[in-house]
Order: sequence, then structure tokens, then C-alpha cells
Amino acid sequence: MQLPYVYRVTKYDPAERDEHGRYTGTEDTVSDHGETETACLQAVEAFAAGAGIDRLSIREPQIPSLVHFGVEPPLDDFGLDAFFPTGLTGFHDGAEVPLGVGLELVRLMLRGSGAWCRLEAEGAFAVHVGWDQYLYVGSGRPCDEALTRTRALGLFPERLDASPYDVETDTNSIQRPADDDFWAALHQAVAMSRAGVLEETYLEGASRWHRLTCDTINTVRAGISPRARLAVWPDLSCDIDAVLSALPTEGLVECVWQDKDGRMHSAVADADEFTEPAAWMSGAEAAALLSVYADERVPLFTAVMPDSDGVVRARWQTEPTPSDLNWAFLTTLHRGEIVSGTVTHIADFGVTFVDIGGFEAMINVPELSWRPINFPTDVVSVGQEITAEILDVDLTRERVSLSLKALHEDPMQSLTGQIGRTIVGRVTKLVPLGAFVRIEDVENGFEGLVPRSELTAEPSETPQLGDALLVKIVDIDLVRRRIALSHRQAISEL
Repeated sequence: MQLPYVYRVTKYDPAERDEHGRYTGTEDTVSDHGETETACLQAVEAFAAGAGIDRLSIREPQIPSLVHFGVEPPLDDFGLDAFFPTGLTGFHDGAEVPLGVGLELVRLMLRGSGAWCRLEAEGAFAVHVGWDQYLYVGSGRPCDEALTRTRALGLFPERLDASPYDVETDTNSIQRPADDDFWAALHQAVAMSRAGVLEETYLEGASRWHRLTCDTINTVRAGISPRARLAVWPDLSCDIDAVLSALPTEGLVECVWQDKDGRMHSAVADADEFTEPAAWMSGAEAAALLSVYADERVPLFTAVMPDSDGVVRARWQTEPTPSDLNWAFLTTLHRGEIVSGTVTHIADFGVTFVDIGGFEAMINVPELSWRPINFPTDVVSVGQEITAEILDVDLTRERVSLSLKALHEDPMQSLTGQIGRTIVGRVTKLVPLGAFVRIEDVENGFEGLVPRSELTAEPSETPQLGDALLVKIVDIDLVRRRIALSHRQAISEL
């Protein structure tokens, strides 16, 4: 939500800017740790008071991942340890802090200590710190008193349409929640040895790694930081020599390994220097190499931790994996929905696969036809356009089951009116239990079973394959798809 009153607050006189808005004066562009810095904090406090705000939420927190980008020497834990006793995991998206702590975070950002975040009260107030001591303050209320106070502090407020640090969210982006379905899918992937490592990015630039087994997934889940971004990776390799031999010849690479005590580690190294990664991973239990380049760093699937009410409020922008795209598509499908698609192939084990918009759904043999068939090609062919009903959408296994026959009436239903009728049918199969007889004069007509006890007792009259046999329709079970016939009863009524 864009706030109606937005101001840029600086210590720079607007008259000392060029046509592009760049400052051309002689003011120092770093914090003075003194009067000007204090004036900036007092100005923010005045705007907050005008908006009726005494608490702020931390949004999109980040720290430098590879190099320190601050303008001052780095501090231990970027100076955050005084406000987050539990460490950097407390500096997470959505964490609420008193206004006083929020002002101290603004101070750290003005000093360029490396850590950065947006500070917001949803729909009411926002503070963003830009380069070179620029502050951007937004409010849902008129700010006349705060503007007067800001000018009295020797600062320059300028009205803007919006803060350049406002979040531009893509409403079409895929934000898969780390809900029960996600953890069930993760458990399935681990059980099938497709996955074995979970990367937990709890703030931009800081991650924790977890090696998974089916027995430890629930424990790992319980310890994940609020609103963390998760990425699922294949398991580590126990062949450390093979991992080291796979180091690229140039560029950066991330090394992930588990030591003998079970602790997980990760570090980025220049692939030209083999000594450092080898030293890190010597004696490791297992390890892996991951590219640091976005187009090459593709996990199995990803998710974002929702809040306690199940809603994803974190605004992470992730690059969706093929599995994430499948998940997003499957969430648009529902049982009973009618879909159209193209038959892509028919497996040797009888399953028919159908492309329903970039995703392959499947039709099992019993769902192809109400009538008995020998193989799917009796009903469908590769390349054929079909319409079917969705029977089930399984987000865990990423499967969609379809039914072709669900769109047609069950022809067996019409046969129930013939119970008690005597007809002549063709013997199609002889089995130890008796004989199967086709009771419809069509190639794939329904067949019923004449139990051995319902055949004639005379051995010379035992039917042979292809014989025409007089039978009575005794019962039709629509649920079990069974038709009971009797030869004895048919001939007794002659």
C-alpha cells in the first residue's frame, strides 16, 4: 500500500543539486555521529508521533553476503547484538520492535554499518534509509507538525510521490508456502533419496543449512526462523575427493559440508584457489558444491515460511523452479473439474499420460472406459485431444489423476433392468471358477461369470471357448463391476 504523504529528508540544501537531483555541495556524505545524525533521528521520531506510531515492523532485512558494503568499518553482528540477543535470527522479516529500537536501527543504517531493512507500520508509516544520508519517510496522515520540527532541526524535507525504496511486488510471482503440503513433499523427497539438504535463508545474505533424514524433518521444521526462505537440495556426497575434483576452473563456488560432529557449514571460495576449500572440507562427513550464479543455482523446490495464520507475508522474490511451477499450476486445479489435453505417451504398464497445459496428468486403465479393454490403445492414441474429469490433485507427489469414463454414463447401469432375463451369450474364457460369457453382442461387451456350480453337471455338455451358451442374468454389481450368470437356471426354465 502506497502512503499518501511521502517526504525525502536530508541535510543537503535542495539548491545544491544538479538537474538529475545529485548533491553537488560540500557536505560530508557520511554520518557525523553527532548533531546531524541526532537531528535525523528526531525528525523520524516527529513523523512517527504525527502518525501515532510507537512500534515498527522490520521488513526485508539484509546483511552483505560476500563483502562488507558499509561505509564504516564493520561491527560485530553489524551492531545488531544489542537489540537482538538471540543473534541475527532475531533480525527477521516481520519482527516488531519499539520505536526506540527502530530509531537505533536507523542510526546503524545512517552509519552504513552493513545491515539494512525497511521499517514500517502497515498502511500507516514507513522509514527507508538510502545512500548518502537520505531518509524517506511515509505517513498515512498529514505531517505539518513533523515538517515544522524537521525544518527547525536544520534538515530539508521534500514532498515526493513515493519512496524509491518502496517494494515493487509482482502479483504473478510464485510464493509457495512452507505449509503442511510442502513438508509432506519434502518428507517424500527425502524418503525417495531425491533430497537431503535444506537451505534456510533467514535474512538476505545469511543462511543456515540442515541435513535431513525422515526422522529429523519435524525437528528442523520446528527451528526454522519466521518468514525464512527455504530451498531444497539433493543430499551431500560422502566422496569428498570427488567433490573437490569437481571444483570449477574459474569463478566463485559455494562449498557446503557436514563435519564429523554433524554440524553444517558453508563458505564461498574462489575456485582458482583449491587449498582453501580442501582445508575446509578435509575430514568432512559429506560435502557438495553449489554455484553462486543465479542462472545455475537451481534447487529442487523452494518455499517461504508463512505466519502462524498460514498467510505468507514475506515479500521474498524467488526464481521458481520447475517443481514450484508445477505446484503453482496444481493449486489452480480442483477435483471434479473438466480439463482438455493431448495424449503424450502410453506407458508399457498401461498408464496414459496427458498434457493439460504444460503438466502431465495420468489416466489409469480402469478410468479410460466403463467397458473392459485390453490396453489403453483400445480407447486413446498418442496425439489425440481428449477431455477428462479430474479425480485427484496430489500436491505432495505432484500428480493429477484423470478419468475419461467419468464424462460418460455407465452402460452397465442400463443392464440392471435385464436381471432375471435369459439370453444366449458367447463363451470368451474358461477359468477354474467357471466360464465367462459375453452378454452383449459387441466386441467389448460386458461379460459375466457362470460359476462351475451353475454349469450343467454333464461333462459332455461342458462349454468350450467360443460356444454359444444359454444363461440367466442373476445379478449385476455396479460397484464391483461383476455380473453373475447361471446356465442351470436358464435351462431349468425352458
